[in-house]
Amino acid sequence: MKKNILLFIAICIFFITGCNKKDDMLKTINKKYDNLKAYTLTGDLEIINNDDTYNYDVKVIYQKKDKFFVSLKNRNNNHEQIILKNDEGVYVITPSLNKSFKFQSNWPYNNSQVYLIASIIDDINKDKEKNIINNKNSITITSSVNYPNNNKLIKQIVIFDKDYNLKSVSVVDENDIKQMTMTFKTIDLKPDGISNDTFDLNSIINTKIEEEEKPTSTLDDIIYPLYIPTGTVLTNSEKVNKTDGERVIMTFEGEKPFLLVEETSIIEEEFSIIPTYGEPYLLIDTVGALTDNSITWSSEGIDYYLVSDVMSQNELIDIARSVNAIPVMK
Repeated sequence: MKKNILLFIAICIFFITGCNKKDDMLKTINKKYDNLKAYTLTGDLEIINNDDTYNYDVKVIYQKKDKFFVSLKNRNNNHEQIILKNDEGVYVITPSLNKSFKFQSNWPYNNSQVYLIASIIDDINKDKEKNIINNKNSITITSSVNYPNNNKLIKQIVIFDKDYNLKSVSVVDENDIKQMTMTFKTIDLKPDGISNDTFDLNSIINTKIEEEEKPTSTLDDIIYPLYIPTGTVLTNSEKVNKTDGERVIMTFEGEKPFLLVEETSIIEEEFSIIPTYGEPYLLIDTVGALTDNSITWSSEGIDYYLVSDVMSQNELIDIARSVNAIPVMK
């Protein structure tokens, strides 16, 4: 009886000590990353889409009071887009088209963001059932995530080194298969002298437009979605000429009817700001605009518009992710 009591006490002490260590680790992480006045980071973002892999060079500049600069440069096609949040709103800047899409959006707070520090830490703190593993040279924390427009993304696996420096974040599905991985190259939590021009739309455009190579594209080949919902078929495909290019309108009918429009992108002569309804959404090779019943995006000199009155956002995204016009890394 006495041995059983001693064993029970030992187990309790071990459990309490382990909990205290994990609490101390979380306190240290929060102290390091909470209430940052500014930070800069660079890294590699890998997105998996079925058997294809898309890689981005990522650069983030953050300044307190809600200013974000996020550059996403697709290494598969060298196409760069910038998500900018400043006092005027949220913009998705596409230098190659000489235009920016302006959103009235709650980005980046409306869902998890794999490349933003506060989002990663918030997801850890919100999950009361998070798993913490303290290895010799690293700390691994697994927590739930919030991707309301992609129900395949279930958990994030966050790795810190022994000094609590953020090293990588992987977002996995219900089978623990990685769908996105952000590997951090550099993180500076006390950067010197972030210029006000960093978050100024005109300053960004004046720099980027000179650097960006303009795409040329025609609709020589119609790009069909590889995924079509069961009970739905293509019933009509119409190609028409525009003054400045071509357009294809595809009509799909059945249990899940939808319309897919593809047209050659217009490169504006003067920089244009286009008011856009919806939310910025990182698809696979580009940042588009997602609404309740549509998704719009541009890729390789082609603009896409996908709309349905009956499908959910998740279903629209599944179709959009299956429309692939660029070479990918296997």
